[in-house]
Amino acid sequence: MSNFVGRTSSALLSLAAFAACGPALAAGPDSRPAAEPLRICADPANMPFSSDDPAKPGLYLEIGDAIGKALDRPVTHVWYRTNFGKRAVRVTMLANQCDATIGLPQDSDFMGPRVIFSKPLFNLGYALVAPQDFAFNGLDSLKGKRVIVQYETTPQNLLAPRNDLETVTVLSPEEGMKKLADGKADAAFIWGATAGYLNATTYGGKFKVTPTDGTALSWPTSVAFAKGSEDLRDKVDASLPALQQTITGLVKKYGLPADAPVKFGALTTARVRVAAATEDLAFRVAQAAQPAAAPAPAAPAAAAAASLQDIAEGKEVFNGTCAHCHGPDAIQSEKRIDLRRLTLRYDADAHDTFWKTVHEGRPSKGMPSWKDVFTDEQFNQIWDWLQTVQSKE
Repeated sequence: MSNFVGRTSSALLSLAAFAACGPALAAGPDSRPAAEPLRICADPANMPFSSDDPAKPGLYLEIGDAIGKALDRPVTHVWYRTNFGKRAVRVTMLANQCDATIGLPQDSDFMGPRVIFSKPLFNLGYALVAPQDFAFNGLDSLKGKRVIVQYETTPQNLLAPRNDLETVTVLSPEEGMKKLADGKADAAFIWGATAGYLNATTYGGKFKVTPTDGTALSWPTSVAFAKGSEDLRDKVDASLPALQQTITGLVKKYGLPADAPVKFGALTTARVRVAAATEDLAFRVAQAAQPAAAPAPAAPAAAAAASLQDIAEGKEVFNGTCAHCHGPDAIQSEKRIDLRRLTLRYDADAHDTFWKTVHEGRPSKGMPSWKDVFTDEQFNQIWDWLQTVQSKE
């Protein structure tokens, strides 16, 4: 899964994949049952990682084919858009619609104990894209430059406080590459996989794509399985050493940046005073800018205290979806969407406003409605967790 970007689209489940869910028996020359298919969940439109176009299958699908061959199992695909991140995993792999998902971050905190991971395949993250002769060895290399950043990403958070450069904000790496090619900036600090793929396929290798490494800038990607699939995970792990050269060749084929990364230290962030879980649950996400067509469901009264389990669940849901705009762990340099500052900005009607915002959204500001995605219990858990990261300075 390349990223958990929130481009709204409908789920596409492959009927062929569902048909392959049960054990497949085929009468071969010796009447032995055919190998059971290895069902891999994949996004049908997420290049350079995956595509339902056989002519351009994508990196993850080709890795999946190589793994299937190594295990002597045919491969089938369950197509589902990955826009909602963890939700895609829940309704496919965790619902036993597929056996594995390639490209999830190898992180024990990702969906807790419900998901287990293979050994790392390679690293993914943000990259600095610039002309071939540009020497990039850290943020100081960008002084005096016009630098493209993706809206509400770690690179934007890194560069937002700096006054010695000019940022050019875009909504996607595709837009960023086009602006860079059109001469509207000197460099772009954007999602490296897409930038590398476009540089190779659209821009003829015009740019140098340098990967970066640091907090919330890069992470190892792996093959993920549902808990209970340890036997399959171990077989995949055993196959990976022999596949390493193949995987390295596929990474190069799809243009992903593979040079040594430029490393950064910990992100510089404003000090945050952590609130106790038992403190008053009072904050406000935002005042809805547009009148609602209908009143939001009445918000339940805020609890006096939240359990550690609820706080942990709220953090997981937040980082799986909300972090795309509001930053991992709510770390965000843009004050207007910095959810750590809610108790500084608002002090009344907080719970009701939060409830209305997450149910109805703020379409004019890019905030979708989440009422059809998450349950009220999950909204309460997000609320509980956000209380633990509120700043009082």
